[in-house]
Amino acid sequence: MFNFRTDLASERRDIYQKANNLEEIDGIETNEEEIDENIKVERVKITNENGQNAIGKPIGNYITIDIKKLKIAQEEELQKSADTLANELRKVIDAHIDKSGEILVVGLGNVYVTPDSLGPKVVNEIEVTRHIINYLPQYVNEGTRMVSAIAPGVLGTTGIETVEILKGIVDNIHPKMVIVIDALASRSIERISSTVQLSDTGIVPGAGVGNTRNEISQKTLGIPVIAIGIPTVVETAVLVNDCLDIFIEKLQDEAKSNDYLNQLKEEDNYEEIKEVLNPKDYNLIVTPKEIDGLIENMKEVVSRGINAAV
Repeated sequence: MFNFRTDLASERRDIYQKANNLEEIDGIETNEEEIDENIKVERVKITNENGQNAIGKPIGNYITIDIKKLKIAQEEELQKSADTLANELRKVIDAHIDKSGEILVVGLGNVYVTPDSLGPKVVNEIEVTRHIINYLPQYVNEGTRMVSAIAPGVLGTTGIETVEILKGIVDNIHPKMVIVIDALASRSIERISSTVQLSDTGIVPGAGVGNTRNEISQKTLGIPVIAIGIPTVVETAVLVNDCLDIFIEKLQDEAKSNDYLNQLKEEDNYEEIKEVLNPKDYNLIVTPKEIDGLIENMKEVVSRGINAAV
């Protein structure tokens, strides 16, 4: 198994294809759609065990929404991104439960650590309806879906695995589906807070940064689990590798032909760089300086998308 150190199925597929010189992978289907010049949707479907074993992701659907220029996105761009997420999320929800099925929205992460605060911040923006339907039904339109939300915190502050908390909630309020929001890790600096991954296979919190917790999925909760994740961090090795590629591209432009540089550019140097950094604990997890603003933008995209879809 490759050490992918990324939560994104599309990146894992690309890494596996490049390492094995493959055009396609048996068990993985892909299609792309351009919404506009700034938004692209890529759908990866893992259909069998071969695809699952190749990229280390369970059989299921993985939808990646890439959003360019998020750092300077204005209201119109944010709303278009949210609408795109809502459209994709609505299809996934409808494939698993009916229009009236109750949904529990879960915001994973630590609200006091900015790159990990996306989940709790999104939960604060979710339009919850369960209490209104239960206690003030006269004020709710007929057919309104029950929605509840929680930010369960992290193991280090609660002493309880998140899946244990969620099992208790699911057993008591009996939702038909769980939607989980979490921060992810990526193998590309370009994807930081500019990519949304939507999947119907659940999530393993902390997997992308080597702090794996118990999985949250239909297998552990007994109901469908949709995961919405956004990369907010990369490893130092990823950063160095991407910067090396950019540097080589610059030299290639100037040198025009250099076999060594061309070969170096084609290789993935991540593992070699990581081997150098790890012994001295230099392979840090890093995030951009403008992460506060990026988190706020992505909070708007994700919360609006969920509210519109449910």
